[in-house]
Amino acid sequence: MRNTLRKRMAVFLILPTALLLFAMGFAGFLYARNLLVDQWRQTAVLRLERAAHYMDMRLARVAEWIGLFDEAANDPGGEDARKFILSRLESLQGVISVRLVHNPEPRDTQPEAARQRPGKGGSLTKLYRGTLSEITLPRYEAGGGQETVFLISEFSNPETGQPGRLEVSVRFDYLMKDVENLGWWQSRQVCLVDSRGRYLAHSEAMGGHRNRLGETGDPVELAVLEQMQEKSHGTWLGSGRPPEMVAGFYWLGQAPWVLIMYAPGKQILAPIIEFRFYFAIAGGLCIAVILLLINFAGGRMVRRIQKLLQAFQMVAKGSYMVRLPVSSTDEIGRLEAGFNEMVDGLKELDFIRDTFGRYVDREVARELLKRPEASRLGGQKREVAILMSDIRGFTAFSEALSPEETIGMLNHYFGRMIDVIHEHKGIIVDFYGDGVLVFFDPHDGPVAPAAARAVQCSLAMQRSMVRLNQEMESKPLSSALETRIAVHAGSVVVGNIGSASRSKYGIVGLAVNMTQRMETEIQGGQIVVSRRISELLGDALVVKPPFTARFKGIQDAVTLYLLEDFRPPE
Repeated sequence: MRNTLRKRMAVFLILPTALLLFAMGFAGFLYARNLLVDQWRQTAVLRLERAAHYMDMRLARVAEWIGLFDEAANDPGGEDARKFILSRLESLQGVISVRLVHNPEPRDTQPEAARQRPGKGGSLTKLYRGTLSEITLPRYEAGGGQETVFLISEFSNPETGQPGRLEVSVRFDYLMKDVENLGWWQSRQVCLVDSRGRYLAHSEAMGGHRNRLGETGDPVELAVLEQMQEKSHGTWLGSGRPPEMVAGFYWLGQAPWVLIMYAPGKQILAPIIEFRFYFAIAGGLCIAVILLLINFAGGRMVRRIQKLLQAFQMVAKGSYMVRLPVSSTDEIGRLEAGFNEMVDGLKELDFIRDTFGRYVDREVARELLKRPEASRLGGQKREVAILMSDIRGFTAFSEALSPEETIGMLNHYFGRMIDVIHEHKGIIVDFYGDGVLVFFDPHDGPVAPAAARAVQCSLAMQRSMVRLNQEMESKPLSSALETRIAVHAGSVVVGNIGSASRSKYGIVGLAVNMTQRMETEIQGGQIVVSRRISELLGDALVVKPPFTARFKGIQDAVTLYLLEDFRPPE
């Protein structure tokens, strides 16, 4: 058997493992390749959008004041406002000069603002916000020793009717400041071009002096130049798998300029290409290790399986005394531990069936089994919540039914009530004809939660009676069935009552008698609670005004409350 198992493991483990590793590696490589390219495309657009946002914010500060000047220029009485705006323009960071030209000569070239850039969805939208008519290309100012950009606005003087032009000179390095501070600007191939593809600026990684996008005939650059005439942003993959070059672009909102980023395909896929090599090595090592494990662990595994088979045979014969040592944490070790848990579970099931199964639900029984005193005669004295209910006038009802119908109706009634009691973790002590005695054990905790469950259970029992009467409309009953329920809390003795041959888990004490007498003071369909329940639950109880009753054996009058609802605080 040992040799047969080893051979089967070699055939049915190594061959599928090798095929699976190859398939996983190939599929993983394809998936990771596409994922890395898609991630680069998304990241590139986000980075370019962020850079464009920085430049747009700096341009927008100047453009907003130019827009205010244009509005003031159309106001005949806005001379003071125009002077103020011009002074603010001159004080803006990055502004070199502000020039106001009256009766300007017509410009020879078509202004940049006359051109339009693509908007989202492929529609053409106006480039500029406000009233800018042109943003010039960066040009070197010999006097200032730096590159500048002119923001130009055309207007007409309402007082003289003569045209005018406002020219604001802004340092180009001021516009590029935030962009150049981004870590990826210098380390990656990034450039800034105008709408015609002329280079305005580029990162050091681009290398060399470039004049225009696509001047070398590069297909990726030509494709980007074409795409940026149609879209506000996007990416382009070059030829090949992986692509030789990947590019992304993004239009500025305040100027007819486009930010473009390039990356070689091999650079993007470098991690997965390196991983492919190591994956092959790891796969070979994995197969070698499997061979060693089969040869080393095969015999030990077979012996442990044989012990498991023998233990199962003993359990099948009814012996629960067998236990297996858990000698490892592998699958067989977990199987050994699971076998021991199964044996314990079978013992517990037998104990629940013999001791608790007929009067308490399994969840409550398991809670009781955690307590060592649960299986011993005797008990402990503690405060519990008690519920007692019966059917009002049941004797008169039973006279109209046959014995079989009477028992059938009682079984149907108790079936409904037992489900409700178990749902609220109540422990059924006994049935008294048509009545039932239940208690709610707080165990070692406070009694208030147990009292709340008892009150909620009583309300649920009354609601269940409505559905029960609807189901029993065909029965020859003189009127609908009505239950009366009493809920009390007090000190009792909790434990096993009886002898070694026959016992039950229940409660005894004055509080039980008090609950029974409370029930006799109300009518069918009512719920009565004691002052102790009111003290425990307070304002959560919705009750009618209290009334008093006198019981035999109790000197003072007892205060009781008719329960209407229970509203626990949220």
